[in-house]
Amino acid sequence: MKAVLPALARALLEPRLPAGLEVSWVTTREEATTAMADADIGWVDLYPHGLTPEAVAAGTSLKWLFTAIAGVESLDLPTLAARGTVVTNGAGINAIAVAEYAVLGILAAAKRFDMVVRSADRHEWPDYAPGRLELFDTAALIVGYGAIGRLIGERLAAFGVAVTGVTRSGRDGTLTPDAWKARLGDFDWVVLAAPSTDATKTLIGAEELAAMKPDAWLINMARGDMVDQEALLTALTKKTIAGAFLDTVTPEPLPADHPLWSAPNTLHSMHLSGRSQTRMFQRAAALFLRNLDAFLAGKPMENVVDLGAGY
Repeated sequence: MKAVLPALARALLEPRLPAGLEVSWVTTREEATTAMADADIGWVDLYPHGLTPEAVAAGTSLKWLFTAIAGVESLDLPTLAARGTVVTNGAGINAIAVAEYAVLGILAAAKRFDMVVRSADRHEWPDYAPGRLELFDTAALIVGYGAIGRLIGERLAAFGVAVTGVTRSGRDGTLTPDAWKARLGDFDWVVLAAPSTDATKTLIGAEELAAMKPDAWLINMARGDMVDQEALLTALTKKTIAGAFLDTVTPEPLPADHPLWSAPNTLHSMHLSGRSQTRMFQRAAALFLRNLDAFLAGKPMENVVDLGAGY
């Protein structure tokens, strides 16, 4: 059996791989694409590109594709399903780091810590606090109450925030996809933490932004394409919402001359949330090895992607 694995993870994986597994350790897209032609197992997250769709497309015999990335929207999922490839993703690997960043963004927005830092840069000593909102007694809607969304909710609840989640099934008192938009005006924080699928593109548009409270913030920890950015620019410029904390935008990187950089009351974190940790590769390697054991034993694996649903 042949596996294609990232050379960056070799030190973490090689000592624990089973005998008889033929491994190609790859560094570049070209190496990965060539090696995947006859591979049974593939992990082709390559620095600095991330998941490599052209290498996946070349894996016509692929039985199992592993990725440490949660979102698989860059892949041709119908083709993978037709080939019978099992796909497992990295949902949960970055969940703690992303959840902490979401709370960072909400606290920064509440206290306008961006303005505090700029005052310090100018060596000013203001006699007022630019942000005076307490998280206590506010309400947050978290669209996508999965691994990341739940962790965000738990952390916000510790600050006294009333948290409402959105899930596909409406489990555990969460709202269903057809119910949350009618409730947008109830929340001070609208947090996006859902997986990216065709159904979530421009999930937040002009209508949804108009339904938000004028003093509410949009927090995007998901994907940039979930927000109609032209509509968001209009809302921010006209100040019909209080502001936005954007970990993700589209495209990425955001062009230097893009107007979203200078939109009023907008805080950017340049998709750094998941990378704000030191344990990503260790967690990914551990998950891969657990799933490899299960795959070789014919047992259920963790984080199997529903290729029809897209996550």
